[in-house]
Amino acid sequence: MKQKLRGIVPPLITPLLDNDTLDIEGLERLIEHVIEGGVHGIFILGTTGEGPSLSFNLQTKMIQESSRILNGRVPLLVGISHTSIVESIRLSQVAYEAGADAVVSAPPYYFPLEQTELAMFYENLVRSLELPLYLYNMPGMTKVSFAPSTIRRIAENPKVIGFKDSSGNGTYFQSVMHAMRDRSDFSFFIGPEEMMAEVVMMGADGGVNGGANIFPKLYVDLYNSAFEGNITEVRRLQEKVMQVSSTIYNVGKYGSSFLMSVKCALSVLGICNNILEQPLMNFSSKEQAEVIQAIEDLQLIKTKVQRSS
Repeated sequence: MKQKLRGIVPPLITPLLDNDTLDIEGLERLIEHVIEGGVHGIFILGTTGEGPSLSFNLQTKMIQESSRILNGRVPLLVGISHTSIVESIRLSQVAYEAGADAVVSAPPYYFPLEQTELAMFYENLVRSLELPLYLYNMPGMTKVSFAPSTIRRIAENPKVIGFKDSSGNGTYFQSVMHAMRDRSDFSFFIGPEEMMAEVVMMGADGGVNGGANIFPKLYVDLYNSAFEGNITEVRRLQEKVMQVSSTIYNVGKYGSSFLMSVKCALSVLGICNNILEQPLMNFSSKEQAEVIQAIEDLQLIKTKVQRSS
């Protein structure tokens, strides 16, 4: 990374044709859609990208095609989270050879780890990486959270350049920022989009927000307003973000409703197919109708929503 990354970095969904085939045309439409919305980078193979469920071959294809389509227009961040350090390193090498700008890693998610073990894992991992690394805190999926002191220890290696938090714990996020307050070169990103404007106004660098797959301009405008301290505009746009959160993301009431609803929304907007990697399943026609209604109520997109016959 030639300069510190700031702004909105969508955790891109992975468009699929089936369980092991990338929807390349859908990926092209999706990338052009978020680029047109003004995003500042793209993050692939994260939670929203179903990274842990994809085969190595499919992950490789997603990296190579994303890099080709982006062609350097914005930074490309690649998720390399895995239970095996060997596989994480292997995937990072694919990202490096494809021209990605950085990699992102959440802790190994099978065996319980103490903080010392976690720090040692990352110290070993970073030594084998060609690309800079963002740490990814996702305790709801990995069962472990980075202590602020652990982040500081790992970030003693200059290849560790930032942190993304998806814990939803604002106090914790502020504790990490406080622990790293003397590192102006270190980036802080938030996952839960409901908190993005607040933390940016408190000094964070941006959001890795899933809703930016659907409504990239909304999240970019909110980030810009927060960065500029335009409270009136922040309040107006925050209402829209909360409307997305309380309607689209709540369809179905499944454990993975958020991800299922994002893919469903993109499919009815004609951007990509509504196919999820197993074990996740598509919404029913009734649930799809709820997503369509929520999109129309938001009045944020001029594209005609595709209704099932």
